[in-house]
Amino acid sequence: MRGNVLLSILRWAALLFLFTAAVLTGLQLVQYSRIRSTFPPGLYIAGVPVGGLEQEQAAERLVQAYGVPVELHYGDAVIQIKPQVLGFELKLDAMLAAGDLQRITQPFWSAFWDYLWNQLPTPKEVPLSAELSEDRLRVYLSEEIATRYDQPAEETVPVPGTTEFKTGNPGSLLDIDRAVILIEDALRSPSGRIVNLTTNKVDASRPSLSNLEILLEQIIDVSAFDGLTEIYLLDLQTRQELSFAYERGELLPPEIAFTAASTMKIPIMTSVFRRVNEPTPDNITQMIELMIERSENDPADQLMQEVMDRNLGPMELTDDMQYLGLENTFLAGYFYIGAPLLYRYETPANSRTDVSTDPDVYNQTTPVDMGLLLDDIYQCALNGGGTLPAAYPGEISQNECQKMLDYLAQNDIGVLIKAGLPEGTRIAHKHGWIIEYDGLLHTMGDASIVYTPGGDYILVIFMHQPTQLVFDPANKIFSDLSRAVYNYFNLN
Repeated sequence: MRGNVLLSILRWAALLFLFTAAVLTGLQLVQYSRIRSTFPPGLYIAGVPVGGLEQEQAAERLVQAYGVPVELHYGDAVIQIKPQVLGFELKLDAMLAAGDLQRITQPFWSAFWDYLWNQLPTPKEVPLSAELSEDRLRVYLSEEIATRYDQPAEETVPVPGTTEFKTGNPGSLLDIDRAVILIEDALRSPSGRIVNLTTNKVDASRPSLSNLEILLEQIIDVSAFDGLTEIYLLDLQTRQELSFAYERGELLPPEIAFTAASTMKIPIMTSVFRRVNEPTPDNITQMIELMIERSENDPADQLMQEVMDRNLGPMELTDDMQYLGLENTFLAGYFYIGAPLLYRYETPANSRTDVSTDPDVYNQTTPVDMGLLLDDIYQCALNGGGTLPAAYPGEISQNECQKMLDYLAQNDIGVLIKAGLPEGTRIAHKHGWIIEYDGLLHTMGDASIVYTPGGDYILVIFMHQPTQLVFDPANKIFSDLSRAVYNYFNLN
């Protein structure tokens, strides 16, 4: 009897356990079914936790996380920008579909069994999928940020009435390329939404050549010079030119014919070197030195008579210059007193009717022509290039061009362009002036190559006064103009 009671108790207990197990299993099955209908626990989409959320809830959370404005810090300014302004758009459907695939990687009952034993698989994170318009981002940075918050450098400007320049202040400009990278990273992050923008330092800009021209005009105005001045300037690094003529406060077209005087000895030297072979004969060297360093006329005549046609040497020289394209430069006779006029040259410069310096019919040039010839010599000496070797192949060498510059550098007079240069500045130049038939000075010129730490340049200045050009005041103007140009190339 007792055995039957015990057996009955065990039977009911077993039934109770089975019922309890069935109930618990059912509850687990219901719970797992709910879990399986949402994103698996521990799932991250684009860095945002979405485990246990339905698709609509997950989408809302993603939009909320990535819809937070990006905060830009530019100096003291704080700018908030909405992602949609930059064309940033989440690809929600693609990311949610990728997350949904992780719910059904196993058959239901197999996955439920793993769930019962607490062996749910660890889900893999779904990476961000989004679109961004880099073009819109760059336009925004350029038009909305840079234009408002950049600090442009101040231009260095001339100081009126002096030969000096006032140095501008440096500036800072938004580094747009770097900003694009930083903002893109912030837009693709659900948490790091603050961007510290970086800038590029910009040095104070150099004044333009037009500003230099204004300063040079002001120097002439301050001097009260009432004659004609023409200036030619060539930056030998950038190849930028400045060429203008100025008379009593008015600009005139450049390339005016001037009496060349001894500046003509640069063309003479060029033509001589074209015709002599290396090594240069000693007698030729001695005559060149006297012609350039001492500015003597007899050696100039002797050189032309010895290496060119004895009677028509000046015309051969003129042919050389015109072949180089220097159509306003000519020598129509020798320097000695009483030399016959070999030919009356008409040039574009001396045919002008708007202005005249009453140039010598024997000996004329323009600042532009003289500057271009110096440039030809400089380029030839520098690297064997330029017009001279091209026009006269095999006749003028790089070494001969360097010799010409060396001779011009030995023309050591402390006036005109050299007077405005700091002590020790190398200058290769030839000056020229002449007392005319009325016993007065009317025209002065100086054609130079100036070598400076801030860059080499060619500077040619001619001045003319029809009544009388007084040397000392004119020399002061040359010096001031030269100093202003030197300061332009060597700004601190």
